[in-house]
Amino acid sequence: MTSTQVGTNPGDDNGASGAAPEEGYERGLGSRQVQMIAIGGAIGVGLFLGAGANIAKAGPSLILMYALAGVIVFFIMRALGELLLYRPVSGSFSEYAREFLGPFFGFVTGWTYWLMWVVTGMAELTAAAIYVHFWFPQIPQWVTALVFLVVLFVANLISVKIFGEIEFWFSMVKVTALVGMIVIGLGVVTFGFSQAGDAAAVSNIWAHDGIFPNGIGSSLMTLQGVMFAYLAVELVGVTAGESEDPEKTLPKAINTLPWRIIVFYVGALSVILMVVKWTEFQPGVSPFVAAFAKIGIPAGAAIINFVVLTAALSSCNSGMYSTGRMLRDLAANSEAPKVLGKLSSTKTPALGITLSAALMGIGVILNYVVPEKAFGYVTSVATAAGIWTWLMILISHILYRRAVVAGRLPASSFPAPGGTVCSWIAVAFLSLVTVLIAIDPDSRVSLYVGAGWAVCLAIGWAILKSRNPHLTAKGTPEDKQLQTTGQPRR
Repeated sequence: MTSTQVGTNPGDDNGASGAAPEEGYERGLGSRQVQMIAIGGAIGVGLFLGAGANIAKAGPSLILMYALAGVIVFFIMRALGELLLYRPVSGSFSEYAREFLGPFFGFVTGWTYWLMWVVTGMAELTAAAIYVHFWFPQIPQWVTALVFLVVLFVANLISVKIFGEIEFWFSMVKVTALVGMIVIGLGVVTFGFSQAGDAAAVSNIWAHDGIFPNGIGSSLMTLQGVMFAYLAVELVGVTAGESEDPEKTLPKAINTLPWRIIVFYVGALSVILMVVKWTEFQPGVSPFVAAFAKIGIPAGAAIINFVVLTAALSSCNSGMYSTGRMLRDLAANSEAPKVLGKLSSTKTPALGITLSAALMGIGVILNYVVPEKAFGYVTSVATAAGIWTWLMILISHILYRRAVVAGRLPASSFPAPGGTVCSWIAVAFLSLVTVLIAIDPDSRVSLYVGAGWAVCLAIGWAILKSRNPHLTAKGTPEDKQLQTTGQPRR
């Protein structure tokens, strides 16, 4: 397979002019695909499966938790949007951390985001195999997981257009299922048809021990699970280097986020809790399956099983895409083996995707040995890694705005509302979620894993620094351009 070297430096074009820098990728993601990638990133297994356990903990107040977390996620995405329109690059999170906090933070952020998607991919592959086992129990789960891994791997190698098209249709399935659930649920509540009958009512939200039946403390403890459900919403930032028109598609995708949260999270959960009393939900059971069963829709379990299978495959597909791009960005900055920075003849980071897919393949092995609780551990590790990524976005945004005010950098064409105030609020909220993770015995393991990962990264950075002392120099895009070509950035 032929390959080309890493494209021009991410800082080759001026963010103020709105020109997207060319990194050697094919700009094959159109507006339709970017919009659905953004929508799909806000709808995942965390909603379809995880909401059941959280409803049992928090009752109807879970609706408020999703709404509160949704506001914070919007703050994060607007901060990211301002940075993306200042300098749209595919390695956005690590690039901004590298520019505004220093090379070490770019190194940590890039590798941590890569870890998040690798461990998520392991879990999703195994989950997808379990969902198929629902229909075909005679097929060994490891075989199904392997087939899914190979198919998605090959699709990501072919071209970014194939990835975008697969993600488009995965998102369509999820969106259609949720909209259908909302419409049917509202029909049941309004007209009283179906087996739910008179038991379905708007008053179910507050009639059974109130909005906070188990106290505010129990509601707050669900925030870690709620934040896991929102993971991958930032994936739209990774598409910046391959979007046909990032100056138009990215702001549109980010600005429609509040509507997606209102409809797909707040709206869907509100309708479900109207149809089924919160006291009837059990951990480990999808609230959507419970609602379909209550209404009496034939094959309801099979329908939801298909939707959740789609959500798992969508997550794994996104993981392969984002990990390959993140490894290439790390390689371009001498923070990963240079061979990972090469593009294939189809303009995909084939070696990075291959390495990531190989590690995700451990998920096939996990079908033999992993205990059921391991999935909870994986989601908590992914949440901790996601929180780090979001914090780096927010802090980078705060430092960028300071540089703009000081006149050192050009202003973005897509400024975040409220300036840095909203970013500081989001930082405080994510700090609270981290404390809640530390309090919860089941989730606390993610912090232990995080500490071990930090030690590995510190060792890795020390080795890199000893081999390449220049890596420790904090540089702006202009500095990088000058070092690379001898010419200042235009």
